[in-house]
Amino acid sequence: MRPLSGWLIGGAVAAGVVVVVGLAVRFGPALGLSLALGLSGGEAWLIPVGRDPAREELILVADGQELDADLYRPAKPRGGLLLVHGLSPAGRRQPDLARLARLLAREGLIVLVPQFPGLATFALGGAEVAEIRAGLRYVAGLSDSVGIAGFSFGAGPALLAAADLPSLRIVGSFGGYTDLRHVIVYITTGAHEFEGRRYLQQPLAYNRWKLLALLGGFVEHDEDRRLLRRIAERRLANPEEDTGHLEGQLVADGRVVLALALNRREDQVASLLAQLPPPGREALDRLSPLRAVSRLSGHLLIAHGADDDSIPFTESLRLAAAADGRARVAILQTFHHTGPQPFWTSLRLRVQDGRSLVRLVDDLLTAF
Repeated sequence: MRPLSGWLIGGAVAAGVVVVVGLAVRFGPALGLSLALGLSGGEAWLIPVGRDPAREELILVADGQELDADLYRPAKPRGGLLLVHGLSPAGRRQPDLARLARLLAREGLIVLVPQFPGLATFALGGAEVAEIRAGLRYVAGLSDSVGIAGFSFGAGPALLAAADLPSLRIVGSFGGYTDLRHVIVYITTGAHEFEGRRYLQQPLAYNRWKLLALLGGFVEHDEDRRLLRRIAERRLANPEEDTGHLEGQLVADGRVVLALALNRREDQVASLLAQLPPPGREALDRLSPLRAVSRLSGHLLIAHGADDDSIPFTESLRLAAAADGRARVAILQTFHHTGPQPFWTSLRLRVQDGRSLVRLVDDLLTAF
């Protein structure tokens, strides 16, 4: 007869196996997707079964304007998700975003990724909100369970559009913002704060020219708007290029916008913002989603890289605070603005971030 201790040990092992198998079943998809996202190219061996869903190209219509879009449709869909890209010339075909769409579709989600012309040209004029609503209507026609995720400067319009749709299952903001004025302070001076705690980071010169392109669209004077666009394009292509001959042709509004983008003094930001043309000041208010957070439905997922050099992570903390306990927030220590840092940056921090990422991904996948 088997000793009692043997039965106890065998029972404990069997229980352990059941627990491990249960956890693998419950969290396996989230773990696999998280690892694939955190390890560039990891999907080739982490998610080897099955084939990628076909990418269909289609046309959306928003306020009479046509938008190109990519649709990733799985064989057995269980929900639909709209992805909103940030300031990127590649737009919907930005490699990390296209990869994310493909991975999510392999998990059974219909994924729609439109091309937003303003965001693709480093502009943010407000038309994006109507364009995003059109994308959400299209996804809602394909699935009863719909969500949205916005990235970087695309997260603001995504949140504003989502606030008008009460039936969304999930709303995601990844590397996003709550108030564009805070972002301007950060890009030009490196300063940011939250709940009385102040942070300072060295500003990245490249971001000043992204900011100039964004603010230039708010200038009413046609020639100044054209000159600011040319200055931004040239300095984004070559930050060392001398654009003094173009800058000298600017008149009042254009000079204010240039001075704001080049400013390095925190105590000067407020006065420079006050000198912006009225359409610019109004746009900063209209495109800042903080006041819309209370109207968001569904589960709010928020993630931000602590070393993000374009938008400070404190913006995501502010967004989570405004959600009043309805959000899952993760500040990832080993992620920058667009993705993970090199693997060996810090193994301990990467494990910590991995746990946060798995929880976010699990919330996303189980929402549908």
